[in-house]
Amino acid sequence: MSGEPVNEVSGQAPPDCSTKSGSDQLLCLIANPFASSVKQTAIFSALGYSIGLMIGITVIFSIVRPHNSVVYAPKLKYADEKHAPPRIGKGMLAWFWPVATIGENELIDKIGIDGTVFLRFTKMCRNIFLCITIIAVVLLPTNVISSSKDATAYKSFWVTSTPQYVTGAALWVHVVCAWAINVIVAFFLWRNYVAVTRLRRRYLESAEYLKSLHSRTLMFTDIPASSRSDEGILRLADQVEHTAGLPRAAIARNVKELPDLIEEHREMIKALEIVLAKYLKNPDKLPLNRPTMTPSRKYKKNNGSGKVDAIDYLTERISELETEIKHVRESIDKRNAMPFGFASYERIEDAHTVAYAAKSKHPQGTTIRLAPRPNDLIWKNLPLSKSQRNWKRMVNNFWIIILTLIWIAPNALIAIFLTNLLNLANVWHGFQHSFNAHHTFWSVVQGIASPALSSLVYLVLPIIFRRLSIHAGDRTKTSRERHVATKLYAFFVFNNLIVFSAFSAIFTFVSQVISNRQGGDGVWKAIVNGGFVWNMMTGLCEVTPYWLTWLLQRQLGAAADLAQILNLTWGWYMRTFHSPTPRQTIEWTAPPPFDYAVYYNYFLFYSTVALCFVSLQPLVIPVTAFYFAIDYWLKKYLLLYVLVTKTESGGQYWRILFNRFIFAIILADCTMALIIKANGTYVMVALIAPLPILMLAFKWFCARSYDDQNEFYTKATLKDPEHLADGGHKTHHNNQVSSKFGHPALYDRLWTPMVHAKAQHIVGDLLRGRLNREDVQQGAGYSDRGIDLEPMSQQYPGKTTRFVPDTKKKELFEIVPESQLDFGYYRDRTDFAEEHGGDGNLYGRPEDLISERSSTPRSFMGRSSDSPSSSRASSPGPDAGGGYIRTVSPQQLREMHPAYRDQASHGMNERRQMYRSENNESASNLLSGAQPAGIVEPEGEEMVGGEDDIEREQQTYGLDRWRTGGVGYTGVPAQEPDQGLDYDYYRGRRGI
Repeated sequence: MSGEPVNEVSGQAPPDCSTKSGSDQLLCLIANPFASSVKQTAIFSALGYSIGLMIGITVIFSIVRPHNSVVYAPKLKYADEKHAPPRIGKGMLAWFWPVATIGENELIDKIGIDGTVFLRFTKMCRNIFLCITIIAVVLLPTNVISSSKDATAYKSFWVTSTPQYVTGAALWVHVVCAWAINVIVAFFLWRNYVAVTRLRRRYLESAEYLKSLHSRTLMFTDIPASSRSDEGILRLADQVEHTAGLPRAAIARNVKELPDLIEEHREMIKALEIVLAKYLKNPDKLPLNRPTMTPSRKYKKNNGSGKVDAIDYLTERISELETEIKHVRESIDKRNAMPFGFASYERIEDAHTVAYAAKSKHPQGTTIRLAPRPNDLIWKNLPLSKSQRNWKRMVNNFWIIILTLIWIAPNALIAIFLTNLLNLANVWHGFQHSFNAHHTFWSVVQGIASPALSSLVYLVLPIIFRRLSIHAGDRTKTSRERHVATKLYAFFVFNNLIVFSAFSAIFTFVSQVISNRQGGDGVWKAIVNGGFVWNMMTGLCEVTPYWLTWLLQRQLGAAADLAQILNLTWGWYMRTFHSPTPRQTIEWTAPPPFDYAVYYNYFLFYSTVALCFVSLQPLVIPVTAFYFAIDYWLKKYLLLYVLVTKTESGGQYWRILFNRFIFAIILADCTMALIIKANGTYVMVALIAPLPILMLAFKWFCARSYDDQNEFYTKATLKDPEHLADGGHKTHHNNQVSSKFGHPALYDRLWTPMVHAKAQHIVGDLLRGRLNREDVQQGAGYSDRGIDLEPMSQQYPGKTTRFVPDTKKKELFEIVPESQLDFGYYRDRTDFAEEHGGDGNLYGRPEDLISERSSTPRSFMGRSSDSPSSSRASSPGPDAGGGYIRTVSPQQLREMHPAYRDQASHGMNERRQMYRSENNESASNLLSGAQPAGIVEPEGEEMVGGEDDIEREQQTYGLDRWRTGGVGYTGVPAQEPDQGLDYDYYRGRRGI
């Protein structure tokens, strides 16, 4: 061996691929991609590069942080008192002590359950690998001592540290270590399963959860056509479980193309803002020509095939969309029901009891589960049938499989050329001269470039997977994120671990089988003589230096996250080379959302790599433990002061984390069995064989013991009469289900274009096309501010109160002063807060809490709980069985919704005040004694009772409150849902 080059990893002389040409050379490189691979220079360069830059970035962050709180502590500025993190001083290391001292109980209030579970998972990974480091300390000298006894082994530390030449009794150490690793992982998984269950119980019993509407609301999907009514939902709930409480039901209504129109309206608003920001960059010196653009293909017939004035075209499209949105909102048909709906109970115990019973029951094919937060719903996927969702999932999985297969080729090229620049020099003769002349330099590049390029590629993959998952039919955003994490993990493990690490061994094995077969051996004999196990074990040992350098570079990624390098770079680039709109500037000052799916995937993948390579290269364990120890503190700071949870799931990510960790340890057991089989005996393999089975049994035990506690507040109905009368977590005003769980398209405030205040003196002259239209002059501008019917204006004779004179043209826009280009002024508006803590808890305005009073209708576009029936008699008319039915317009429904009330613009309030102040006869006198629309006035009867009478009557009826003599509810013969009757109809006399 002294006369030829030796592979530092395998200890054998590699084949000389440089003497081959064409396809033979490529096949030779594929068979031996890591031959003469990463040298000590590359590994030490990766170590120094990653650790050095990490320390440097952290020091720079500590210096810059006190002077840039908008980037490094936005939550300290915007969060309310309860959710605000601890104050930090101006010192260089002042940030470390608050992060180090804050406990888990405080973290729950500051960052939520999802953030707390993430930190607990990170700490669990740190503790697991710190304990396994002790085992690595045992394995490393065992490998080195046993391998050194082999006279054929090349005496390199990178060879002797692997089990490639470990034989005999030393392999028993690997068997014992395999059992010890499984015990350590199982212990920490169980301990944290108990801790997460405790966190979930605290969350379920917290005041915020108990007061929220979604905690006591059920979501019904796949409802059959015969049950698509409010009454039908109550019948379905009753088939699952009888409860003492009677829910409020709301069947969803078809909103037609309204969501698409609103989305297009928002895109047009953004496009107009971008055009105006560029055109008005210097308002006192406008460009000679107005901006132009090419209309979309759909609207070319109205605007011609050439370019048109961008401002006129966009404003015209916005105006058309607003008119169409208004028309669609007013034409929503309450009889056109959808296959999903919601039912809200007064007591949280009743809702969770029904949800628990519905796990094994699907009445008439309906799926019943606890409702998520309203802002968590993906509304366009809720009407999908089971077959449609299955088809979407199948198509999504098909594209993911195609992407996985396509990625094998570039992954192989990265493994061949970037992990070993000598291979690149062999096929690229122009590079070969530089490689030979500057061998040390290219060794350093090899230790840095390959893992760095792989990491950059990993940044793109989550974007692709998320876009694929958007069309997969998930009903909630959190379930979509969980599916993104699981699919990313499957892709990374298969393509970036298994294929990347083992494809050379598999290729070598196949080549040898073909060679043996051509030599006259039979197929089975050729396979047996191919040495699959040995080739696989050798290939895995040869790739260990790459994974060691790759894990070393994870420290750099953690420091880059802390310093928010990507956000700072992108913000600087946009401000320097582009003209950002006021909306973009405001969004840049908002706390960015934390991407749980991506970080969970990374952490699971790092853990899987480390567990699989613990016996192949024990040095990966302390490197991984060091990474998690560092990143735990850095991510803790980010979650406390910088990043927000976009949609709180209450810790529901834990189950997928637990299951993937179980898979990782089983894969590690298989890797250990492969190593032992290559140099050991079947007895050793048999002792490892029970480990995967025991881990599966452990998974079943934990799921059986804790999952129901994590999901349900209670599993049994409390039927004590005293409890029904006085106890339980009850709310008397739970009739908000139809608005808070109503489709946002019905009440969302339309956006208004935002323009910087420096251009307000000329902005009114820009919309020359639109402002000449009389119907636009009668409107107050963009959005739905002026869609109410209003009386005639006294200030401008012949015009309505909505008339905006030319002197107020600028009111068509939302003028934003320089001092208000900050998220703090807009954190209560859904158009900004939706992406930066959309549920509102962080800013002290939780949208899901049940208010003490509500004027919300009972069903979408249907009935009002505050109708005069609450104080008058109930006399059935010719088409009704009892009670008053009051129709509610879409505009009224939007105004009743809390989000709409909170976001009412100054202009809307001003116009309403004008309406009240003007002495207009049409509003005050002519209709003063008119009957409210849609209300049937009974004669000679008065409605009896308030809340006390209602509750006494509920106790009198008990569980048989709606079953009498085989007829419909409350003794009224049941009618078909298409009669336009819902459950409010049948309960009219009871005043419920």
